[in-house]
Amino acid sequence: MSTRKLILTALLCGVLIIGAGGFKLWQTVRDGNEAILLALGTSATVGEMTARVYGVEVNSERTLVLVSLFGVDGANAQDGWKLLSGGEVSEPVSLPAGSGTECTTTALTVETVCTIAFPVSKGTRTVAYSRAGEQQQWATGK
Repeated sequence: MSTRKLILTALLCGVLIIGAGGFKLWQTVRDGNEAILLALGTSATVGEMTARVYGVEVNSERTLVLVSLFGVDGANAQDGWKLLSGGEVSEPVSLPAGSGTECTTTALTVETVCTIAFPVSKGTRTVAYSRAGEQQQWATGK
């Protein structure tokens, strides 16, 4: 093969690669993968679990989130919850005595209403629940 044919082939391959990259970028922009924030009190199905966040209260010891879950029998009701605040992600911590009903296990048809505690947080808070590769988020307005 001559040098001229090799250069033309390389240029053609480069143009095809740039075209494929541009097409993929266009697809990514079109997908609209932005997070949807649910309002407090709105229920959402995450995996096979139906979850709802009723409210958030911040005191000197903890950030307390009142939630409800149903749809899976015997699952740990505290698993999958996170608090997003100030660019940080917080995991649940122990619930102080007298601060609400501790989250234990869920039921298939009976709604489990309980309180999940997180470390004290500052700024705007978003409560997230993940299960089976899916996630929903609730805006707390605080």
